[in-house]
Amino acid sequence: MTVEEQARLAGEAALRIASASTVEKNLALERVACSLDEMRGEILDANERDVAEAEKVSLTPALIKRLELNDKKIDDMVEGVRSVVGLEDPVGRVLAVTELDESLMLYKVSTPIGVIGVIFESRPDALVQISSLCLKSGNAVILKGGSEARNSNRVLHGIIKAAVEENEVFRDSIQLVETREDVRELLRLDRYIDLMIPRGSNALVRYVQENTKIPVLGHSDGICHVYVDRDADLEMAVDIAFDSKCEYAAVCNAMETLLVHSAVAEKFLNSVKRRYDAQGVELRGDDRVRAIIECVPASDDDWRTEYNDLILSIRIVDSLDDAIEHINRYGSHHTDAIVTANEESANRFLDEVDSSSVMWNCSTRFSDGFRYGLGSEVGISTGKIHSRGPVGLEGLTIYKYKLIGNGQVVADYTEGDKKFIHRKLK
Repeated sequence: MTVEEQARLAGEAALRIASASTVEKNLALERVACSLDEMRGEILDANERDVAEAEKVSLTPALIKRLELNDKKIDDMVEGVRSVVGLEDPVGRVLAVTELDESLMLYKVSTPIGVIGVIFESRPDALVQISSLCLKSGNAVILKGGSEARNSNRVLHGIIKAAVEENEVFRDSIQLVETREDVRELLRLDRYIDLMIPRGSNALVRYVQENTKIPVLGHSDGICHVYVDRDADLEMAVDIAFDSKCEYAAVCNAMETLLVHSAVAEKFLNSVKRRYDAQGVELRGDDRVRAIIECVPASDDDWRTEYNDLILSIRIVDSLDDAIEHINRYGSHHTDAIVTANEESANRFLDEVDSSSVMWNCSTRFSDGFRYGLGSEVGISTGKIHSRGPVGLEGLTIYKYKLIGNGQVVADYTEGDKKFIHRKLK
């Protein structure tokens, strides 16, 4: 079957599942959760083959960590699917009601987007997250995972497909493509695909953005910051700075640059360095940082780099203004945090840093669809159209207007016989 044929089938499925009931969608998701749990042996066997091949071709340790599955990750997959079951159905919600005139009612109602193409790298568990969210939001999906996870993706797709298609309404709603040639073909299919979501490297996102007419939702970089203010609780700041970098370094919401106010730099940097050294983090600092702690010199390129590894750039700043200016200049509008006991400074940071998630006294690693209660995520968007930040169920819907009348015609209004009320109703 060609990629175009798969896209056409997905388009037909999207029309069917757009009107699927909440009960039908939740039952399908529960079947998926049960099947994943029951077939974990096959999943782990397939993943073991992928990891072995990745090690042969010297894939980086960070990417291998993303690729690897284990019982805990499968438990998380099952929990993630069931968490989507528990979420409110985002389809069919009345977002606004306007009485245009007597017996002429306008309803703004949430609807699925249609067919969503998702290209993702390394993480096979992303396939489960994406499929679950698309199903619950009434969208068909075409999935393209990384070649390094081919065996894992095939098994997971087969399990999900078999589970959901026990109900005929979901037939062909979850498609899988595998090759680079398939990607090039997908990007040409704006006739069938309504939205593309790339999840992966800067190079992948830019390639997708530059080679399709299909709207693209996503982010190209995850250059996240933590700023330790002069009024920070330094013990708290050490914990947050450590978690933001080291809890999982190979993800887009991990901190890449640490900014420290000069008034607390000496005490804070000496404290946090001990934690980083124990974890094996390579530190790169400006001249002022290197006068306090031993580290590698940082270049201007470091402020613009997403490491996805245990590497951290550090800069000393003299004010909140300097910190905000640095983040807005070098950041990627993803996730940035301030640690401070000063509420006024915190509110300025939250208002003036131009990022999709801004945080006060907590780790950047909280920027995640599951942790935000969105039922996992299909990706994180740093754009300012349609959706921003972690994109969960609501980000996979759009809306339509439904106008219900009683024989009204526009001529009566243009000729002045009738006038619009335009009354907003709850």
